[in-house]
Amino acid sequence: MASTSHAEGQALLSIEEQRKIYAEFEAKVKRTVYIEHLSPQVTDAVIKAALGQVGRVETVEFLPNQVFPFENLAQAALVEMESEKKAKAVVETLTDFPFMLSGMPRPIRAKRAWLELFPDRPTRPGKKPIEFRWVEPRDPDSDNIKKLELMAKRHQAERIALIKAQLEIEGKLAEQEQEALTTDYKKYEILDKSIHDGTIPKLASCYDISLAEDI
Repeated sequence: MASTSHAEGQALLSIEEQRKIYAEFEAKVKRTVYIEHLSPQVTDAVIKAALGQVGRVETVEFLPNQVFPFENLAQAALVEMESEKKAKAVVETLTDFPFMLSGMPRPIRAKRAWLELFPDRPTRPGKKPIEFRWVEPRDPDSDNIKKLELMAKRHQAERIALIKAQLEIEGKLAEQEQEALTTDYKKYEILDKSIHDGTIPKLASCYDISLAEDI
């Protein structure tokens, strides 16, 4: 018995059932947030813990990287919240108070999700399904197909170049942030040592400076 595709299965439903399914899908989209600049080490548990401060996270779906599937690139995810109100709150919170997860050099960014982000989205009721056919070399549309293929390859090459440049920038940014953290740590370490070995109190006494009692 031949298997039935998602689109074929939906076509077998009544128009009322199709509308109900699509309405439920649209409601899900409104509850969902698109989050990017996530570290490859981030898991669904990390996202649920981070965004759980805003509202209950229902589902987390990581979007596959179609350009470099095996590279250590930042990833994106669709995060479904318990309600549309909570999804809006997540976007507003991350916009007003950006933060990083698992050491990425850039703060994560959140947007309201849109229909095209969902690979398993149902067909809009009443919409004519897309038809496919094989194109032979002698077919009048063959030249147009070749032009589209060349255009797709060019766009892919441009995107790969942009991603490589972005990775280089983020790598340098991560190094700068690490250097800044190391420098700050050394400063606090020196300050802490100076307080406990009596250096600062002695200097304060010499210059007649009053220190806070808790020092």
